[in-house]
Amino acid sequence: MADRSAPSCHLRLEWVYGYRGHQCRNNLYYTAAKEIVYFVAGVGVVYSPREHRQKFYLGHQDDIISLALHPERVLVATGQVGKEPYICVWDSYTVQTVSVLKDVHTHGIACLAFDLDGQRLVSVGLDSKNTVCVWDWRKGKLLSMAPGHTDRIFDISWDLYQPNKLVSCGVKHIKFWSLCGNSLTPKRGVFGKTGDLQTILCLACARDEVTYSGALNGDIYVWKGINLVRTIQGAHAAGIFSMNACEEGFATGGRDGCVRLWDLNFKPITVIDLRETDQGYKGLSVRSVCWRGDHILVGTQDSEIFEIVVHERNKPFLIMQGHCEGELWALAVHPTKPLAMTGSDDRSVRIWSLIDHALIARCNMEEPIRCAAVSTDGIHLALGMKDGSFTVLRVRDMTEVVHIKDRKEAIHELKYSPDGNFLAVGSNDSSVDVYGVVQRYKKVGECVGSLSFITHMDWSSDSKYLQTNDGNGKRLFYRMPSGKEVTNKEELKGIQWASWTCVSGVEVNGIWPKYSDINDINSVDANFIGQVMVTADDYGIVKLFRYPCLRKGAKFKKYLGHSAHVTNVRWSHDHQWVVSIGGADHSVFQWKFVPDRKLKDTLHIAPQESLVDSNSDESDSDQSDVPELDSEIEQETQITYRRQVYKEDLPQLKEQCKEKRKSAASKRRERAPGNSIRLHFVHGYRGYDCRSNLFYTQTGEIVYHVAAVGVVYNRQQNTQRFYLGHDDDILCLAIHPLKDYVATGQVGRDSSIHIWDTETIKPLSVLKGYHQYGVCAVDFSADGKRLASVGIDDNHTIVLWDWKKGEKLSAVRGSKDKIFVVKINPYMPDKLITVGIKHMKFWRRAGGGLIGRKGCIGALGRTDTMMCAVYGWTEEMAFSGTSTGDVCIWRDVFLIKTVKAHDGPVFSMHALEKGFVTGGKDGVVALWDDTFERCLKTYAIKRAALAPGSKGLLLEDNPSIRAISLGHGHILVGTKNGEILEVDKSGPITLLVQGHMEGEVWGLATHPHLPICATVSDDKTLRIWDLSPSHCMLAVRKLKKGGRCCCFSPDGKALAVGLNDGSFLIVNADTLEDLVSFQHRKDVISEIRFSPGTGKYLAVASCDNFVDIYNVMSSKRVGICKGASSYITHMDWDVRGKLLQVNTGAKEQLFFEAPRGKKQTIPSLEVEKIGWASWTSVLGSCCEGIWPIIGEVTDVTASCLTSDSKVLATGDDFGFVKLFRYPAKGKFGKFKRYVAHSTHVTNVRWTYDDSLLVTVGGADTSLMLWTYEMEGHRDSRQCDSEESDLDSEEDGGYDSDVTRENEINYTIKALSTNIRPMFGIKPHLQQKEPTLDERQGVVRGSSSLFQTTS
Repeated sequence: MADRSAPSCHLRLEWVYGYRGHQCRNNLYYTAAKEIVYFVAGVGVVYSPREHRQKFYLGHQDDIISLALHPERVLVATGQVGKEPYICVWDSYTVQTVSVLKDVHTHGIACLAFDLDGQRLVSVGLDSKNTVCVWDWRKGKLLSMAPGHTDRIFDISWDLYQPNKLVSCGVKHIKFWSLCGNSLTPKRGVFGKTGDLQTILCLACARDEVTYSGALNGDIYVWKGINLVRTIQGAHAAGIFSMNACEEGFATGGRDGCVRLWDLNFKPITVIDLRETDQGYKGLSVRSVCWRGDHILVGTQDSEIFEIVVHERNKPFLIMQGHCEGELWALAVHPTKPLAMTGSDDRSVRIWSLIDHALIARCNMEEPIRCAAVSTDGIHLALGMKDGSFTVLRVRDMTEVVHIKDRKEAIHELKYSPDGNFLAVGSNDSSVDVYGVVQRYKKVGECVGSLSFITHMDWSSDSKYLQTNDGNGKRLFYRMPSGKEVTNKEELKGIQWASWTCVSGVEVNGIWPKYSDINDINSVDANFIGQVMVTADDYGIVKLFRYPCLRKGAKFKKYLGHSAHVTNVRWSHDHQWVVSIGGADHSVFQWKFVPDRKLKDTLHIAPQESLVDSNSDESDSDQSDVPELDSEIEQETQITYRRQVYKEDLPQLKEQCKEKRKSAASKRRERAPGNSIRLHFVHGYRGYDCRSNLFYTQTGEIVYHVAAVGVVYNRQQNTQRFYLGHDDDILCLAIHPLKDYVATGQVGRDSSIHIWDTETIKPLSVLKGYHQYGVCAVDFSADGKRLASVGIDDNHTIVLWDWKKGEKLSAVRGSKDKIFVVKINPYMPDKLITVGIKHMKFWRRAGGGLIGRKGCIGALGRTDTMMCAVYGWTEEMAFSGTSTGDVCIWRDVFLIKTVKAHDGPVFSMHALEKGFVTGGKDGVVALWDDTFERCLKTYAIKRAALAPGSKGLLLEDNPSIRAISLGHGHILVGTKNGEILEVDKSGPITLLVQGHMEGEVWGLATHPHLPICATVSDDKTLRIWDLSPSHCMLAVRKLKKGGRCCCFSPDGKALAVGLNDGSFLIVNADTLEDLVSFQHRKDVISEIRFSPGTGKYLAVASCDNFVDIYNVMSSKRVGICKGASSYITHMDWDVRGKLLQVNTGAKEQLFFEAPRGKKQTIPSLEVEKIGWASWTSVLGSCCEGIWPIIGEVTDVTASCLTSDSKVLATGDDFGFVKLFRYPAKGKFGKFKRYVAHSTHVTNVRWTYDDSLLVTVGGADTSLMLWTYEMEGHRDSRQCDSEESDLDSEEDGGYDSDVTRENEINYTIKALSTNIRPMFGIKPHLQQKEPTLDERQGVVRGSSSLFQTTS
């Protein structure tokens, strides 16, 4: 049975024995329903004494250490420890999360308190500053924060009689805070002569600015304002840990085991000494009290909870007990009765009834207990001790049978043989001793094969063999009772084991994660009948696996609750329950086992919601039992959007080049050109890695994105308007329900989301500060007020925004794998769904967090990769499209059915008033009725169906569909190949927009006398584009290889194309049919040029450092230009067709004579005099100024000169298109710069009449047309240029005062002196005035120190 799937049965937490009394205080209260709320380990517990029932809150993933009760006594706030601890506010009736407060504290949350009307919550962190935070907890919003104190704070409370005042106390201090606006200001309490300065442990506020506080010496200090006015001495004999105010007065509890009640003026009413009562004991210490009416709750250091009725105060009722101090390791279950035995470092052994959920016996031993076992007849209980001894007790009355000490080191494991005759005892001394039970535990054998301490043991069913595991992970076998080691494989084959608690062995291979330390699984127990086993590990997780579990990295269900190590776990004798114990949290958890057949009945119970998936997260292993990803999705998940340099880094990079700037600023530089360009039309649509990013606007225009441009396209006039607020790739787009605003998200180090108006093209809001690297999905809520976004950081963070205010409402880590889509529920803006790689999650907002539940697949299969999702006709219906072509239909979080919709992935889905439309990789658009019962109509996207008005040509039939939208009687379709099509309901298809497909576009050439250009790309196509107002693709041809360059012949009849395999073609410019083709090179052809005039010669440059010259007429190679030390990047002919200028990757500018290819050396003055037929070079004195200050980081990839030789256009690796005056002499020329492409601009060309500039952008696949505008023609467009890299310092500079003020370095004196290391002579003792440099040196040093500490 090599099944790696998770078992279908599961566990449900039924009872938790214990209470966290150690290191916590004030953590036990009555709720409004008279239930008792407290916590233990990582679980919030609500206990009903009337029904003897517990409910559990499982929203935390580490130890809870603080708790506060809302004034209405229904809601509870709890805070946890951890690296990124958070606070949960939850409902004690439903035990569901109401709000999550996170992202502020570190280390842990030590104290919590609600204010009088319950609107605000204050929290104190465990960080070094003990930060105090005030929250509007419903919104999850931080209102104010301030450093609390340099030492620990133990208690904090709102003044219930004055608004906006708080009091906190702790190690040797008490502070009185006032909250004004968003600032918290403290005043320290003045102890004066009235009392000693000492640690204050707890406090309570009364009217008239009076505060009562409990001190470490047992006194009560009374404060008025910030002054200590009197002390009540000897209120307790030792530290007062807890103080609770109620209508009748105050209750205090101390380390002396007493509870005292005081009236409202702090006059004593009565004392209850718990040590003197029946259940009391010496050393009892009170950590928490709660007084309500005539009941008092008391929590003790030793994990007990007492309830005292005031009239019978000497008979406290013990309602909860647990182990205390040290670690809890020993666990055994009774062989015939529902009993569990535990033993701990607190030296007690306890017997718990699993039916009554109560402690029924306890006995104190001399030594800490580390392991336990019950004999097969249930009469004897053996306990292994930490000192190497073991004791046997009678279970009946806990009297001792024997006490034997044969070892010096701790006993880790002991087990009775199934026939009851022997007891095997495994110790830290690496050996197992065997004792005869009937011979009054006489030692009869010893097993000594191990080299490390013994961790686990199991007997065979016939009691003849024993298997052991040791600390090295070795598994050994012994013959019993002699203890002789068995190594013969044959002998071992048929052994049946009576129990399985070992962690190594073939049967349990699968419990180990792929990469794991051998000691991090502490315990295993197999249930042979149910074929499941349960494991306990160091991460606080109890897991359920199938048994046997043979293959590494098997699937499991996992259950959280224990906070740190789970030390032991066992099935009860009848397999009804699992009992697990926590090492440091001292708690005993009892889980109900729900077998498969019962699951059907429990399905109506929704899975436990949590911030961490407590109900069975899939396992850690890669899911090799999931079908292979579709190739297209596979490709997409591998795209990385990380950049080496982001545009946000520019200012910094320029800063680093300060020296260069200074030298440049002193030189006279050329002005920027007077003429400018304006973006006019973009060919392209981003479909290859985006989805659902194409919509109709209110006015029937079409909005989509490509590169860094948001495009609004008018299909009647075939014109475009552009939103140019982004500066890098846009990855997602969503439209407001009113169809007038859109949101777009981009790539960036701190990436931004822009919400802009499609009519005015003006930004309404820009959201940033939360997503790293980029935003891959956005969605508006139905009321249009909220926006959800998903980042491409490693956790795929999900953020919910109030976009008009620019405020983050909630955030949560989404998934380790890529998330493709987020959708907000149209009926409930607090709910959303996300879909992605093996991911379908339903989220609801809770304050500053979001709480997720996985989609419940039930018996219908496993989580597939989901590519798209929509909500249906009611708030609980949702639909998702999978990577295998199914549509999943969900009600609430349950999958109710799946429908086969497409061949291959369903990439896009759109909900209509009555039905749905879907599109898939199979190139089919399908219309469905509103239940996905019937497919009403399908449209195949085929060339044959193209209508005559199309603006281009379909590259292939049935292209993969990535976006679908409906409106204006049409279906709008976006394809992976970068086409946008409009499908008429009656069938004809109009192509509106298209661009290149995925891959980089480098090749660009403009026609010598027509408004036409040609492009060639890595997508293996050569395309001809019409640049006149009809803006369409005229012709396309598929090539055998991708290409990087192309060029028209001077008469425009032929077109040469250089390919990536070293070959090149010359084709007919109209029909694109081959004229000739050659292959002399192996490397990419990087540039290709016809000589001017008759176009007699063709120069072909390649990446293997050569330029070949061919005679076009005779089709022969006539020359080779050698001498370049790197690949060729640019090439230009002179007017006569006799000289070639060549640029290389090593930034060499070389000259060769044509056609022979002889290398020439020409002085730079002469170069300027030569008439060049074209200028596309980026080197030489004429274009020195085009290289930016940060030229080391980024390259200028292309340039092109206008035919009047006045303006040089350049494209660079930053995605900028720039215009310079020509010649651009002198470094760092001034320019106008334009952003629209996202990363590299790979090529720029002017048309034959300079009316347009054409640019292509490598990986963004787009072709952009810019109109060239003369100086007078100035349209005030927002996209107009930024001037230049350098500020115009030479234009007048500053007034001298301004210069001085600008150079002043403001440093806070206090900081600069305190942090500076003190050495040398103090300044006031020095003879001389320190020089300016010394002073600045000091200040600089200290400010940098300051930065590291802050």
